[in-house]
Amino acid sequence: MFIEVKVSGLTIDPLTNTPIVILKDLEEKKIIPIWIGLFEASAIATELEKIAFSRPMTHDLIMEMLRSLGAAVARIEITDLKNNTFFANILLEQGNKKFVVDARPSDAIAIALRANAPIFVDDKVINKSRNIDFGAKISDLDNITKEKLKDFLENLSPEDFGKYKM
Repeated sequence: MFIEVKVSGLTIDPLTNTPIVILKDLEEKKIIPIWIGLFEASAIATELEKIAFSRPMTHDLIMEMLRSLGAAVARIEITDLKNNTFFANILLEQGNKKFVVDARPSDAIAIALRANAPIFVDDKVINKSRNIDFGAKISDLDNITKEKLKDFLENLSPEDFGKYKM
């Protein structure tokens, strides 16, 4: 079963300085942190802040190509989590045709934001994300435990997201 989520914000992993996109279910009871690349974080941040550039960036170009082809983003789905790697699909519609495109979640999210398309996460991914091996993402846990990091991520407030620059 898929659960609709929204992008709650972006933050930076305090230990690795890696961007994290924070997804929350619509009731704000479940949180899914996804570590992403700097360029994808920038693409998400610029859309969240509605920053327009004089020339199209990559995700804007993709959206323009879809529009030119008469296709629309119906939704994105984050479908799996394997070995601390998230997997996603972009579901497209063109007339009565439907297409599924494999994508990194960060790219899918950046496109969904531009298309005003809903974002869904498979509930099995939510359950698996509760058991992410943070040690695989964080090389040095000197003064912080995995549990403290989980607590940190789960207790982020909207005010916390504005204090990190991309």
